[in-house]
Amino acid sequence: MLTFVSQTVNKERTPLFRALSSSTRMRIFKRLLKGEVHISALAREMQVSVPATARHVRILLKAGLVEKREFGRSHVLRAKPERLYEIWDAFADSSEVRLPQGGSILDAFKQTCVVDTRRIGGKEYLLSIDGKEGFYIYEVNGQIGDVAMNQYKLSKNAEVKLKKLIPVTEKKVTVRLR
Repeated sequence: MLTFVSQTVNKERTPLFRALSSSTRMRIFKRLLKGEVHISALAREMQVSVPATARHVRILLKAGLVEKREFGRSHVLRAKPERLYEIWDAFADSSEVRLPQGGSILDAFKQTCVVDTRRIGGKEYLLSIDGKEGFYIYEVNGQIGDVAMNQYKLSKNAEVKLKKLIPVTEKKVTVRLR
């Protein structure tokens, strides 16, 4: 048996969504993405009192979006952007399929959705899922696959996650010509 798993919006996700619901916490998180900063310097930059900043930071810490390093009585904060990726898991489709031992991951996906592939040199490459074109990678039991999906043969029950690579803006620059 092969299981496709997605996390549902649950108690583990609630602090993450709550933390991102405040414009002040979003500004704090955005600032921390640029680099580490002491909490009092962060408060000055945000033009918010240190106690108010500390309350917002506690919520971000609880959500796992920020980590704190202590140097005596000083606290330096830094963002943990990898937690943001988990938000997408809450909205992923989840299915369970049965395959014979030795079936491929591609066989499993073909049972759960419309899959468009292209065969190149004996390997089948995924072009789209349910009409959604893009670049995809897969994980089996938390490990990224190292062969084409049609060549990965399953020998035991597994959790498979198909992940679409989504272009995310890292930096935006407006260029004005003289």
